[in-house]
Amino acid sequence: MEPTISVSARGEERIRNGHLWVYQADVARARTEPGAVVRVVGAGGRFLARAFFSDRSQITLRILTHLDVPIDRRFWRSRLEQAFAFRQRLGIDATAYRLVHGEGDLIPSLVVDRYGDYLVVQALSQGTDRLLPEITELLVELGRPKGILARNDPRVRLLEGLEQSVAVLHGVVPDTTTVREGRIEYDVDMRHGQKTGAFLDQRENRQAAAQYVSGRTLDCFSYAGGFALQLARHVDELHALDISEDAAAMLTRNAARNGISNIEVRTTNVFDELRTLDRTGKRFDAVVLDPPAFAKSKAAIPKALSGYKEINLRALKLLNAGGFLITCSCSYHVNEAAFGEVIFDAALDAGVEVSVVEKRMQGRDHPVVLGMPETYYLKCFILRKLG
Repeated sequence: MEPTISVSARGEERIRNGHLWVYQADVARARTEPGAVVRVVGAGGRFLARAFFSDRSQITLRILTHLDVPIDRRFWRSRLEQAFAFRQRLGIDATAYRLVHGEGDLIPSLVVDRYGDYLVVQALSQGTDRLLPEITELLVELGRPKGILARNDPRVRLLEGLEQSVAVLHGVVPDTTTVREGRIEYDVDMRHGQKTGAFLDQRENRQAAAQYVSGRTLDCFSYAGGFALQLARHVDELHALDISEDAAAMLTRNAARNGISNIEVRTTNVFDELRTLDRTGKRFDAVVLDPPAFAKSKAAIPKALSGYKEINLRALKLLNAGGFLITCSCSYHVNEAAFGEVIFDAALDAGVEVSVVEKRMQGRDHPVVLGMPETYYLKCFILRKLG
């Protein structure tokens, strides 16, 4: 008999309002195996959805469909085919991009990224972890990769009672591979790099930023050079700052690979360096702020907002009149309105006027689900300093 889970009136309202998660407090009864696909019902046994079930996470149910249909191999193949076809229609000028974005493709907690001939997957819940062998077979059929790597090392798996691991699921996967983004080539460490190997969600923001930069440009939290490499061809000189020596070395290698010679890479604490640059009177025609997530929990929000204000205040002081600030936040706990308010407060304290040229988000291959604010995590403002 198919497992059935009852939800409270509040849980039912959440589902009907378009959210794809139901929390533990709203699950009335739960008797089934971890990671199972279950039938979700409301008051009086009314069918609401089918969902992944977790017996460990606060997110107890992850909605798969509101239709009363079987969740079988045909269902998963259809979902993957739709995700693949959508990326084809985007006309992405890169060999590295996201193929499956979890809830954004109605396959909750599953991430699949393409790096040239290889796929990297993450199963972030009991449901997708249990499903991984079948998903792997379907990815081989549909994507024909040379290899598939499971980067199941995010800490969020611990909340599901799952182990952290990195393992080859299909074929042979090298430690690194070379990918192309527009005219730029760079190496990706699929086993140890950030996320699944690279920050693919910023690709379109890097392309947009290239339209505005010029002259002397400062790239803060540069990591392996996602922004720096794309912007260098449009500026006279680019100064890249990151605290990691490994990241600085990767950026240096990537610049050499692409014949770029106008990037100066410095290993330093960005907060301290921004203060020093301001104090010594240095000025720039464009500044990029792409820090790591400052708020990884709700409790961290106040400190995160303080950090965002500090770096934006310093960056605005360093900008020449008419210059551009490209400023980002990947903390989903800090929403767009809060991030915009922090930037405005920074401008007030800096005594400058700014205009918003563009408000951007994660790339189109990382779709946002309306009614589910958790899926809108990356904010990118392109601002112009007036005066």
